[in-house]
Amino acid sequence: MSRPVDEQTGSPPAVPEAHPRLAVTVLCAAGIVVALMQTIIVPLIPQLPVLLDAAPSDTSWALTITLLVGAVITPIGGRLGDMYGKRVMLLASMGCVALGSVVCALSASLLPFLIGRALQGLGFGTIALGISVMRDIVPPRHLGSSVGTMSASLGVGGALGLPFAAAIAQHVSWHALFWACAAAAVTAGVGIAFTVPQSRSRTGGRFDLFGALGLATILSCLLLPLSKGSVWGWGDPLTVGLLVAFVAAAIGWWIVERRRTNPLIDLSLAVERPVLLTNIASVATGFAFYSMQLIPIQLLMAPSSSPNGLGLDMLTASLVLAPSGLLMFVFSHVSAHLTRAFGPRVSLATGGAVIGVGYVVFIIAIAGSWELAWWVMLIVACLIGAGLGIAYSAMPALIMRAVRVEQTGEANGVNALMRVVGTSTSAAVVGMILTWSMITVAGPDGGSVTVPAEGGYLWASAISLGACALAAALALAIPPSRPLFVEEV
Repeated sequence: MSRPVDEQTGSPPAVPEAHPRLAVTVLCAAGIVVALMQTIIVPLIPQLPVLLDAAPSDTSWALTITLLVGAVITPIGGRLGDMYGKRVMLLASMGCVALGSVVCALSASLLPFLIGRALQGLGFGTIALGISVMRDIVPPRHLGSSVGTMSASLGVGGALGLPFAAAIAQHVSWHALFWACAAAAVTAGVGIAFTVPQSRSRTGGRFDLFGALGLATILSCLLLPLSKGSVWGWGDPLTVGLLVAFVAAAIGWWIVERRRTNPLIDLSLAVERPVLLTNIASVATGFAFYSMQLIPIQLLMAPSSSPNGLGLDMLTASLVLAPSGLLMFVFSHVSAHLTRAFGPRVSLATGGAVIGVGYVVFIIAIAGSWELAWWVMLIVACLIGAGLGIAYSAMPALIMRAVRVEQTGEANGVNALMRVVGTSTSAAVVGMILTWSMITVAGPDGGSVTVPAEGGYLWASAISLGACALAAALALAIPPSRPLFVEEV
């Protein structure tokens, strides 16, 4: 394996000695800001047709476009960070989030709002870039816990996003919500500028524009039908055509990229067993993660007249689920201890098992003859959060043990992309199951509302439990690797 070279001295980069706690804190805060962009829109979705004077089928793009742009930019941003500097790409990411938030805050119609949401999506590579930066600046003895905390920022932002957005939207205005996001992104960008050093090892080279356009095409053809298939219809020619185009584009892109000297993604590395199994396990874990984002909120907010419905408002329901993000943060440090003692593959398998326990508790609670209570949902959410904290922290450790330092950004970007594929697949599969199981019940205002039936929740949870088992099995199949270290000079 070749060793990275310091651009200024021509020698291998020196081992960092002092723990840059402030820089790590700022990077984690930036990760939380980006994670917020995925959930702040949720409380607004029912109101967007009125707020933006548009059809509900059109306003649903406010969530889809951010997911799609974020999926495309994550591996591309990681590659650009390896080539030209991770700090530069982090600043660009925060700039895009801030600009997109301002555009959304000033929007009164659908088109500019969607442009703003797309710009926010350009910041989604922040967490993968932050993890890569930490490999450059954090001493080896602190690297596991720092990376774990950065990984957990996704869960913290996701958990806090719902109550944060619901509180501001209900008590101030929806425009104020996006102004707050813009201020947070600017603050994080300033913090990065002052605390995160320039990358001292870069691959350089020429950017693979064909590879980037091809990857964007592949992801668009996959994620669009997954996210919109339930609206368009799974047998609709557009849905089927995009899936066929995905297969054709993926095969063509793979053939061409394997022959390029400086590809966007090193495919020979991607098919190595440790990287490949970690990425497949990441898809399964992402599936299990997002299923539990979709299911509990519907149960908590369903009318009490419905099976297992608790009739809570959005803010209260969000507060019930919020502790899961905090536990994800806490258990990211538990993951670091497990990794030091037993290796990251055991950590990943343990995380998958803990998530699975959460689903088992949920299935028993739903299938049982007793009445469901909010505290049961709290326990389930906490188990899922704890498992995710362990699993998500182990993934970057597995990736970093398998790749060279100068490939960290690219490899972490691809791994983050695999999680997005998992969450998108979950949104499609779980959304389809819950939609097919809809029943009509009496609403709180005397009218009728449709909610998922008990069978829909059970089937969705059983499939997600299977994803947990798959993730744990794949983790244990990953060959043991050498401990992560930085060579001294």
